[in-house]
Amino acid sequence: MRSRVAITGMGIISAIGSTVEENFDALVSKRPGISFLENFSSRHASEIKVGEIKRTNEELQQLLGLPAENTFTRTSMLGAYAAAQAVKAAGIKDLNDVRAGLISSTSVGGMDFTEKHYRQYLNHPEFQKYIESHHAGDSSNKIAHYLGLKGFVSTISTACSSAANAIMLGAGMIEQGYLDRVVVGGTDALSKFTVNGFKTLMILSDADNMPFDQERKGLNLGEAAAYLVLESDEVVKRKKREVLAYVAGYGNANDAYHQTASSENGEGAYLAMKEAFEKAGIEPHEIGYVNAHGTATPNNDLSEGRALLRIFDKVPAFSSTKAFTGHTLAAAAAVEAVYSVLALQRGIVFPNLNFRRPMEEFNLIPQTEPVSKELKYVLSNSFGFGGNCSTLIFSKTGTHE
Repeated sequence: MRSRVAITGMGIISAIGSTVEENFDALVSKRPGISFLENFSSRHASEIKVGEIKRTNEELQQLLGLPAENTFTRTSMLGAYAAAQAVKAAGIKDLNDVRAGLISSTSVGGMDFTEKHYRQYLNHPEFQKYIESHHAGDSSNKIAHYLGLKGFVSTISTACSSAANAIMLGAGMIEQGYLDRVVVGGTDALSKFTVNGFKTLMILSDADNMPFDQERKGLNLGEAAAYLVLESDEVVKRKKREVLAYVAGYGNANDAYHQTASSENGEGAYLAMKEAFEKAGIEPHEIGYVNAHGTATPNNDLSEGRALLRIFDKVPAFSSTKAFTGHTLAAAAAVEAVYSVLALQRGIVFPNLNFRRPMEEFNLIPQTEPVSKELKYVLSNSFGFGGNCSTLIFSKTGTHE
């Protein structure tokens, strides 16, 4: 019999808070974290709005107690901070007392750091130690080292679905008996590379983003890190853990349509949701809330909306929380996994900010105010460049038998 996958701890840092509780308070108070860029200079700073964490790298270094000569990038520091929160919240004293692992995701990797010095590496040996911080796996290794983890470490980078795929892989490894405990999630920092890249794609907004609104102009980039501790039934019982929720189902599909655009009929999203329902063994009507990918780009919201209409006879209460945090790239699915679990725990549907008018293609209206609702299952969508579409289904304690 496969072990159920329990969530026993969560940690997060985003533009709306440095703890799980701070994030929850901002969501229910309709207090977004969208602002203008402050932490580094950019020619686009006055043209775009972002979900920026208002802590400098020096402040993060002090918060983590890192030595002055460390090579932690901002991505690594955010990840270490959130992952340590999750482990502490789970009540884990010794991370290695069972077969444990870390599956972390990132898109930016260390480029927020290495882009500062790339012109100097050849002639300035003192900067060469930072080159190894560039690749995606470096942040995972640093987070594992910070946690004191001695077990399995892996990195996933599938654009904006990365953290969902990290959660899926971690859950699968517990179900198949490879690991007993996995810290899963994602981390990404804002950088000049991502700001310039998304500006080139012409999908950044110069105002607060408006998910699923007819007048939506594009996304706000964000930075964040979020991690969840997954544990097997056997560990939960033996360690007498409090279970926050369960990973009930998951699915991944690719619509193979375009490098940066979703298919017009939402094929990848539809297939990912369909697979997640089959894995969970439930029907679409059992979902009480959908935390939508909802990037506020013209393409994504149209594609996802059509996918929702295909999979649900009646679309349940749904919202995008990216108007609070910005689109945090590889961290997004982990951030929204935390929010999905909070929705289950607190019995609340979070609001979709800045919505005024339904899209002309269909009459889908997101939840615009926080509302109390008894929830048994929450579905969270995350779709990445290259057509990589992932869906997670979370269940309340006691409902996923």
